[in-house]
Amino acid sequence: MKKILIPFIALTLIACNIDRSPFDSKESDVILADPTGLQTITLGNYALLKGDANGGGFFNNLYRVGEYGGDNIDISGTTSDQFFYYYNYRSIKNNGRSNVIWNAGYKAIIGCNRVISKFPEGKDADTDQLIGENYFLRAYVYFSLVNVFGKPYNQGTGNLGVPLKTSDDVNELPPRATVGAIYDQVVSDLKKAEQLMTLDKKNIYASKEAAQALLSRVYLYMENNDKTIEYADKVINSGKYTMLSNSEFPSYPTKTPENNNETIFAFKYNKDGDYSDGWNTIGSMYANIQSVGWGEMYASSSYLDLIRQNPQDARMKFISPKYTSPLTPVAYWVQKGTNATGGVTYSYVFQKTFQQGGNTFFTMNSVNYQVYSEVLPNKTNYYFNNSSGVKVYVTLDNDMDKRNGYPKFYILKCSLQEGVAQLWSPVVIRLAEIYLNRAEAYAKKGMTTSALADVNIIRTRAGIPTYASTPAGQTTLEAVLQERRLELAFEAQRKYDVFRNKLDMNRQYPGSHLNGTNPFYTMPYTNNRIIEYIPEQQIQIQPNLIQNPD
Repeated sequence: MKKILIPFIALTLIACNIDRSPFDSKESDVILADPTGLQTITLGNYALLKGDANGGGFFNNLYRVGEYGGDNIDISGTTSDQFFYYYNYRSIKNNGRSNVIWNAGYKAIIGCNRVISKFPEGKDADTDQLIGENYFLRAYVYFSLVNVFGKPYNQGTGNLGVPLKTSDDVNELPPRATVGAIYDQVVSDLKKAEQLMTLDKKNIYASKEAAQALLSRVYLYMENNDKTIEYADKVINSGKYTMLSNSEFPSYPTKTPENNNETIFAFKYNKDGDYSDGWNTIGSMYANIQSVGWGEMYASSSYLDLIRQNPQDARMKFISPKYTSPLTPVAYWVQKGTNATGGVTYSYVFQKTFQQGGNTFFTMNSVNYQVYSEVLPNKTNYYFNNSSGVKVYVTLDNDMDKRNGYPKFYILKCSLQEGVAQLWSPVVIRLAEIYLNRAEAYAKKGMTTSALADVNIIRTRAGIPTYASTPAGQTTLEAVLQERRLELAFEAQRKYDVFRNKLDMNRQYPGSHLNGTNPFYTMPYTNNRIIEYIPEQQIQIQPNLIQNPD
């Protein structure tokens, strides 16, 4: 019986999208009566949240909301997959992926509630550890749900969040609680988890430090800067985690979590059992590797412009251009134009280059243009003067494979664990983020020296110049957020980082998000579509749920 319970839970999730119970009552009674029942239910809760490596379950769908709505990627075409609505901000009320996030999240919450309500604390360290892990998981789910379905904390704690459920009664259907009430529950749960978890377990399980690390992020979202710093200090000063070296960092996704001392908490995917053919994983959308993967989403020109400011940046190795064969030298750039209806367009232009008299040229519209160089301290820029005499900056490289005109800048940050093409264990939180959490809090307190010191830890590891003072033309906070974007790209945090800081999402770059009528060139942080609709399926079974505004 114990050997089949966890797969049974996972199958329940896949087979019945509106089933509220984490397992049926008969199975539940059997588990509770078993001496190892606490561990069994806890492992089941982990299983519900991790889903599988093939694109199903809570995390895989949660990831798509956080990353696809950001500005680090472009999608090279349209798709019938409903994740496209996260990307183009055309949310629908019956999005099946949003329903999976909601449904799997609440199944896990009920499972956590069962542990918290049925098993007494204080029996022994092992029992308290497992109870603490359930407090952590419940907090993680509530924090995730309120970010997807509720407005940012600083837009009003009285805004509607998600239902707050602390019992294991599947028939109890509370209405939506406020954003503030959900955050209060998350903080309370994480502090309880911090207190209960005393055992030193692998980073694929919750731990005291994982609770402290998540608290640093939660307090950052709440703009409680002192508490952000306090909890970041706890994690950093624990000495339990270390940053990977500059040379190791590009291999981050290839390591299993247990063999990575920078990872604080991750969902572990095994190549045997969690992985099938790799075609429905997160990484499969970013790259075709070893003939596995769709490779239809690429690093955006906006992100590439930023990271190319320092060509030696170790994080460049997470981007793999797909070159044509044979190699053909080109100059390319992004050109702004207008379409037949007067709408603004952004498109890549590639021009073959040739050498003449030791100089580089390309021919466009029967006119030869010379490419000039501009040497800067950290890089060399290239440009040409167009027919209007305007300087246009270009990249000199080799020609690339394209899909619908979009060059294939493959992303490797979610692939190649243990050399398996599209296997990856999602990193929920890691040490680099903790330094950046603290840096942002310092910046918001006006503590520039401390903020830049933390940013410089990240930049030193990346192998790029550090800041002696706030960069010209930026505030300290802008410098921190820029580094956060570079470091945490493709880790499903960018969308939240923009909107919680009351910034607009700038998406003025090539991508199919600009196709169709009335595209969003920028998404204002005040727009109702920065959050998802409550799944219509859930309102049908729970009519007291109030839908998010159109």
